[in-house]
Amino acid sequence: MTEVVRLTLVSHAMTDATSAGRFALDEPLSRLGRRQLESGSGPDDFEYALCGPELRTRETAELAGLPAEPEPALADLDVGRWSGVELAAVDPHDLDCWLTDPTAAPHGGESIVELVVRVRAWLAGLVERPARICAITHPAVIRAAVVVVLDAPPASFWRIDVAPLSRTVLHHRTAGWTLRR
Repeated sequence: MTEVVRLTLVSHAMTDATSAGRFALDEPLSRLGRRQLESGSGPDDFEYALCGPELRTRETAELAGLPAEPEPALADLDVGRWSGVELAAVDPHDLDCWLTDPTAAPHGGESIVELVVRVRAWLAGLVERPARICAITHPAVIRAAVVVVLDAPPASFWRIDVAPLSRTVLHHRTAGWTLRR
């Protein structure tokens, strides 16, 4: 066991929703997502692995050879009635409101601020058990973690780009969380 928490956040592989510009349902990885995982393996320098509860994160962990336990706090942003809907079909006013006001949830699900609060609480719980952790999750959760670590305003959430299978590494020491890469 180490005195430092090193958290490697891995974004799940591609799904059909990612390719189609649609809000995801609880769906499997696409053929492309599966091929992405054939070309490489997951991180191997960790003490335990976690993943979001959705099928796409569990499949990413499994195909990467990671023995990940589902963690509810790593669930994707709840987009309520927009789940499964193509981005182009969303009312432009509602979409604009959601993209510019981090407290808004016109879809009836979770706001960006609520997601950031959820991820902040999860990160706070990790510091009680220093370890090297790998977490397979969603771009929204990774964006929220970066917002928390940088103490950035929630409005900056949309300015963070997270590609499929990208890795974001965070460290926690006595002084708090830092973004490593």
